[in-house]
Amino acid sequence: MPQSRPFLAALLAASVVAALPAAKAAPPTPALLQSLEAALNSGQASSLAALVESGPGLDPARLEKRYKILRDRFPDARWRVSQGTPLRDGRPTVAIAVSGSRSEGPFRYSLQADQLLALSANGSRLNGQELIRETTTLRSGEANLPVSVIIPDAVLTGQRYDVDVVFDEPLDGEVAAGGIAAITPEQISALETPELELAALGGGGLFKSVQAPQQPGSQTWAVLLVHPKGIISTTKRVRVVADKAALTP
Repeated sequence: MPQSRPFLAALLAASVVAALPAAKAAPPTPALLQSLEAALNSGQASSLAALVESGPGLDPARLEKRYKILRDRFPDARWRVSQGTPLRDGRPTVAIAVSGSRSEGPFRYSLQADQLLALSANGSRLNGQELIRETTTLRSGEANLPVSVIIPDAVLTGQRYDVDVVFDEPLDGEVAAGGIAAITPEQISALETPELELAALGGGGLFKSVQAPQQPGSQTWAVLLVHPKGIISTTKRVRVVADKAALTP
């Protein structure tokens, strides 16, 4: 089974933070974002740590550790940093994508992770972040099996919602299996891989109805699909909010 949990930390720490004080909430400049992309692609954890100072959601030591783990597992990892769509409150966002691959015995794995972040900066360093959206997919096998991840980005507290991951192409008699599990904050902090119980899939995918917590925060789901032509591991973070207006960030 592929180890999906460490790849949730594909980039920056994945904790949600409160709004920063106005005096420190300046967005990063284009030059700083260019430096961030260059540092991520340099392969040197020290280059990345030099652009980050301790602040809400950002711990340089933890960030450096997670970066080293990812680089060790995917030596050819490449990052792309770009401007995202502004939030409803006017704050700019940063879209960050990372892709990579690795071989392990007869298997070859490919990684694709995407995050949308609201970052703050203090001059030439990042000093805070809010994670808005995150999805990570890990694949193995010769065939690039297309799947659709149908999981909402945000839900209301206590709401029941669907967690669906489906193969885009018919199984045509082939047998597939799958499993899903929620990832706890403790597992996220410890970079642990969740235990997933697999069961045969009868409808071309995994379909589950779940309930959001009664308190605002987030839920992160890990999904594993096993197909004769390959394995797909997907993780998705869902924001849990108390106000309908907050469903659209």
